[in-house]
Amino acid sequence: MLNMAAGLARLGDLAQHPVVATLAKAFADAGRDLAVVGGPVRDALLGRATHDLDFTTDAQPDEILRIVTPVSTTQWDIGRAFGTIGARVQGEQVEITTYRADSYDGVTRKPVVAFGDSLEGDLTRRDFTVNAMALRVPQVTLVDPTGGVEDLLAGVLRTPIDPAVSFGDDPLRMLRAARFAAQLGFDVEDGTREAIERLRGTIEIVSAERVQSEIVRMMQTADPVRGIRVLVETGLSDEFLPEIAAMKLEVDEHHHHKDVYEHSLTVLQQAIDLEHERHPGAEPDVALRIAALLHDIGKPRTRKLEPGGAVSFYHHDVVGSRMAKKRLQKLKFDTATIQTVGTLIELHLRFFGYAEGAWTDSAVRRYVRDAGDELERLHILTRADVTTRNQRKARRLAAAYDDIEARIAELREQEEVDAIRPDLDGNQIQRILGIAPGPQVGTAYRFLLELRLDEGPLGEEEAEKRLLAWWGAQS
Repeated sequence: MLNMAAGLARLGDLAQHPVVATLAKAFADAGRDLAVVGGPVRDALLGRATHDLDFTTDAQPDEILRIVTPVSTTQWDIGRAFGTIGARVQGEQVEITTYRADSYDGVTRKPVVAFGDSLEGDLTRRDFTVNAMALRVPQVTLVDPTGGVEDLLAGVLRTPIDPAVSFGDDPLRMLRAARFAAQLGFDVEDGTREAIERLRGTIEIVSAERVQSEIVRMMQTADPVRGIRVLVETGLSDEFLPEIAAMKLEVDEHHHHKDVYEHSLTVLQQAIDLEHERHPGAEPDVALRIAALLHDIGKPRTRKLEPGGAVSFYHHDVVGSRMAKKRLQKLKFDTATIQTVGTLIELHLRFFGYAEGAWTDSAVRRYVRDAGDELERLHILTRADVTTRNQRKARRLAAAYDDIEARIAELREQEEVDAIRPDLDGNQIQRILGIAPGPQVGTAYRFLLELRLDEGPLGEEEAEKRLLAWWGAQS
């Protein structure tokens, strides 16, 4: 619950922030208005940490630049056409924007830029009421023309104007509703939610890069599950990530299985909990979280009803990996993230064979080799994938994974298990076999690598004997 007295005191602290105070004096001395706007005001009222300082003013770009130049070390005007001047003030990057009164054509997200003449008018064009508040400085006056404080108290997200108009102006705001729900722990107001359901198809005019950016920011929050539920329940996710809702598989009275959608959300939350437990203070691992969410998206495509009431999903790991990579490519994710997510999904079932019977050292080496740099993420995903209510089974699986991690640690002490290579390199293979560079060297190298995985380090002398014996058997 928002404590207004404490929140208002924090607004006073915000006004005294060195950067805010410096700019407030500079603009006041120039006879211009200045206000901190949006997220910093919201976060001050909520008692949340804020990192970016955004300002708005009645001064136009050329004048903004003249005012900030004496009190800043660097200035940039890449956003001048939109009324925005950037500057570095006392070591912090800030943006100062002229009051805006934009209009939209309903076809693209590009506004027809128009400068406004009032702070109140500027605020009403913003996405949600909780982001449409400003703090006039140096007066320390809260400006809230659309009821943002009331919505903070109620914990709801609502557009400052008719949501159909707001989302019609910029459909990305629908996706931002899900992101802010996850970030703030708020509910989306009924009228706003209904507008998302009606207008969800308009998200098609938003670039894949912008959609991807909002997904990433949502996955970085403390509770992305909340945002995902908004996306699925409004149908918005069907427009750019239909695989999530598709996991809501129909369950009939004869064939029973887990609710794959709910299971996936639980796995995501458990992965986040393990992330914090194993790496306290680390940045959110977006690739891991996406893999946790999507790890079972291959199940709908591979679902088979078996005699006796069972349901199988053979090869859903491999199918799901391909599906995830294809979807992330469409959303313009970077290659590293796509590769990580694909690898984790493809490998997420590998461990469960271990739980049925302890692996040989060779199998453990292959597990490490195949996971490569994603081994720690795979540890987290595999542990998070246990959502059974059978506590005995859960304890057995946890103990089995404790064992495999201990085995890996033991092998690491004995050998370089993280960078397994044959005992002989390509040059040595060529010299010993008397062959030139070519496919035969690669075949011999792979033979030695399999030996290394099966038996551990052999030493160069033994490896040479084995290589020559193998080579002789080839002819």
